[in-house]
Amino acid sequence: MRDYHVHSNYSDGRFLPAMVRAASDAGLDAVGFADHCTISARAEPRAIRAKLGFNLDRTYERRRQGIEQVRADADIDVYDAVEMDYAPADEERIAGFLDEAGFDYAVGSVHEVRGLNVQNPANFRGMADAERDAVVDEYFDALVALAESELFDVAAHPDLIERVPPLRGRATADHYRRAARAFADSPTVPEINAGRALRDESVVHPESAFLDALRDRDVSLTVGTDSHMPGEIGERAAFLDDFLAERGIDPVAPPALR
Repeated sequence: MRDYHVHSNYSDGRFLPAMVRAASDAGLDAVGFADHCTISARAEPRAIRAKLGFNLDRTYERRRQGIEQVRADADIDVYDAVEMDYAPADEERIAGFLDEAGFDYAVGSVHEVRGLNVQNPANFRGMADAERDAVVDEYFDALVALAESELFDVAAHPDLIERVPPLRGRATADHYRRAARAFADSPTVPEINAGRALRDESVVHPESAFLDALRDRDVSLTVGTDSHMPGEIGERAAFLDDFLAERGIDPVAPPALR
C-alpha cells in the first residue's frame, strides 16, 4: 500500500517527520507529499493563496531539503510531489512552474469555478437549481480540460463537488461518461481519495457511478488518503485497502514513478 497524497506544514498539514512516522506505523511502503500550490495571476486564486498560504512555488526547495532529511531516517519511500490548483486559464503558468521544479510527480485539482471555492457550501446555498447545475457543468468542463492538458500525473478527488451539499448529487451519467472518455485518452490518472470517506458525509471520490464509468473505459486508478494529520493516515489507508479489495481494483503508481 502506497499513499500518494498527504499534506505537510508546507501547506495545510502537519510536520514532515510526524507524517512519515505515521505512514510507516500504518504499514505503508511509501508516502507522497502533495502540498497545495496556487500560482494563478487571477484575482480570486491570488486571494486564496494569500489567505491560506498555498505558496509551494516559493518554498518547494526548502521543503525538498526537509524531505531529503526525513528520507535519510525513514524505512519507507518518501516522494516529493505537489497538488496544483488547476484552471484552463492558468495552464501556461502551471506548465512553466512544473518544468522548473521537477517534482517526483504532480497532482492536479479543480478547486474553483467562477472564482468560487467549490468546497464552501455557502457559495452555492443562495443559488437557484439551474445555476447550481451550471456550476456542476463548468466543474466538469474544467476536469475534462485538466485531463486533456496532460500537465499532471494524478487528478485528485475528481468529483470534489460531491463534498458540498448544495452541489451533491447533481452530476449526471453524461458528466461521468464525458470525464471518463477524457481520462481514457490521457496519461493523467484519477485518484481514489479517502479524505472524506470516514467523516459524517461518507464521501469517497470518485463516487460509485463515476467509478463505474471510469472502469468501463479501463481507466487506471491511483490512491491517496488526503491526510493532513498523522492520526488520519492509518485509518484512511486501511479503509482504502478494504475498498480496493472489495472492488477488485489494483491501483497504479503515478505515471512519473513507473
